[in-house]
Amino acid sequence: MTEETDPPALTELLGIMARLRDRERGCPWDVEQTFATIAPYTIEEAYEVADAIERNDLGDLKDELGDLLFQVVFHARMAEETGAFAFADVARAICDKMLRRHPHVFGAASVADSAEQTKRWEELKREERGSTSPDAGLLDDVPVGLPAMTRAVKLGKRAATVGFDWPEVAGVRAKVDEELAELDAAAASGDRDHVAAELGDLLFSVANLSRHLQLDPETCLRAANARFARRFRAVEAEVAASGRPWSSHDANALDALWRRAKAGE
Repeated sequence: MTEETDPPALTELLGIMARLRDRERGCPWDVEQTFATIAPYTIEEAYEVADAIERNDLGDLKDELGDLLFQVVFHARMAEETGAFAFADVARAICDKMLRRHPHVFGAASVADSAEQTKRWEELKREERGSTSPDAGLLDDVPVGLPAMTRAVKLGKRAATVGFDWPEVAGVRAKVDEELAELDAAAASGDRDHVAAELGDLLFSVANLSRHLQLDPETCLRAANARFARRFRAVEAEVAASGRPWSSHDANALDALWRRAKAGE
């Protein structure tokens, strides 16, 4: 293991990608791919990185980061083939951005703490957006393709930079109650479109409640999914051990098994 970047390994990776995309000697599958067809794999690899981190599996994290890096190399190679940009341009762009957005590290500016740096970071991003597109709205560049909960947090966070936000957690919590009441009213009406809209509003409010609590809703939900799956497996085991089919266990019996599984943790 070395602390230094391994240029030969990166050069080799770029060469492997170029060979895979070779129209005559490459891999037919790799040659057929486009930005659009590869994008889902890029997202999947990012989630697998997050999963390795949550499991605290550093060996797996190394492998998953390699897979994610390969996705970057893949996109850069396709762009290079069209003459748009190459991997070196991607690296140079992020270097320039990091230097520009950290004047307190690479320049003469100073910040008191991480909170002030976060605020300054958003200010710099806003200045950059203004210089590239004077007519752009504040929310225009929040990616539509993000997971919905993540995008809800980013939209709320971006709006908060100009003061459009709840001043404290209690206000967001009250908004959740308000949206839940509106969802109940919509459900009573039987109008599915209305129910869908109110459910969306409720989820948006919950996402922003998590932001105010300084929690990531995607991470919280993934953890809840894992707990559900783990406890359900315990219930499955209990049902199997009983020798009776699921249909013979009524709702109360299944709830008791669930509570036992939960208590067992």
